[in-house]
Amino acid sequence: MRSFNKPLIVIGLTLWLGSLGMVGAQTQPDAVSGATQAAATTPATADNNEYGIVLSVLLDDAEEIPTDAARYLSNKLAQTITANGVGAFEGFSRFFITARLGLATRDIVPGPPAQIAENMEITLYIADYFDQKIFATTTINAKGVGTNESKAFINAVKNLNPHAEPVAAFVQKGKDKIIDYYRAQCDNIIKQAQSLAVQKKYEEALYLLTSIPDAAGDCFDKALNATALIFQQYTDYLCEVNLALAKAAWAAEQNSAGAQKAGVYMSLIYPDAACYGDAQALYTEIKGKVLDDWKFEMKKWQDGVDLESQRIAAARAIGVAYGSGQQPISYLLGWCR
Repeated sequence: MRSFNKPLIVIGLTLWLGSLGMVGAQTQPDAVSGATQAAATTPATADNNEYGIVLSVLLDDAEEIPTDAARYLSNKLAQTITANGVGAFEGFSRFFITARLGLATRDIVPGPPAQIAENMEITLYIADYFDQKIFATTTINAKGVGTNESKAFINAVKNLNPHAEPVAAFVQKGKDKIIDYYRAQCDNIIKQAQSLAVQKKYEEALYLLTSIPDAAGDCFDKALNATALIFQQYTDYLCEVNLALAKAAWAAEQNSAGAQKAGVYMSLIYPDAACYGDAQALYTEIKGKVLDDWKFEMKKWQDGVDLESQRIAAARAIGVAYGSGQQPISYLLGWCR
């Protein structure tokens, strides 16, 4: 069976983050911003997301497909995911699901209008991107007829039924394998994150820890505890860096312009950071000199919302922002067969 020259769809595992629930601000280039920018990235999730996992849909750059057909296939895979207990989100992470199409026959049906009839196999995989291991696979036979190749392709993909037993079993097996991975590697992941934190690579550490889904049970609880400790280290680090920048900005220009620059850095300091008291003292000093010309308030946690939940949500946002920055330029997934 010859390969059908259409794209491989890649779906990377991420976590649903929820809302940060805090006051943010735009940053200047030298500011260390933490979760502020990450808060803008909000994945769509399934209502029945029982695993705490979301999968994102990406296209393999090495393959070609008509734009409308690619969009349809992406949406169909997203529907398949959400129908089986996970959410859908565009991004990249270690685990993914792909769809590969093998063209069996292609016939021209006389018209008018003439149409293309294609018989193909749609093979789905869930795999580990870094270790190049396939966790689950299933294949369905499909036929599509259309006035052009794109329409024939779309009509064939319509045969992919998210509720079909083989498809549901495939997704379940993939999810189970992902959970098994985290349970087996739990201690190694936490140790690696702790080592990264010692090197002040806090974003990467939080990315590793917050990638562990709640379905991992005890491993999730261990990761949550480690996340809280490393996030506190990170907030203290952000405070030291941004407070120093704020002091320098204010010392250079003790006027409204300097206050505005200092405020950008101070807006990135978390209220429970070790140096928050020093930041408040600087705020009071600046406010006393520029008075009403300075419309600025220090960062605050949202009232009426559990503090620990807000801190974990912020840590997860930092992890997702880091993971998004690690996205490969292109996907080479020829091994996934």
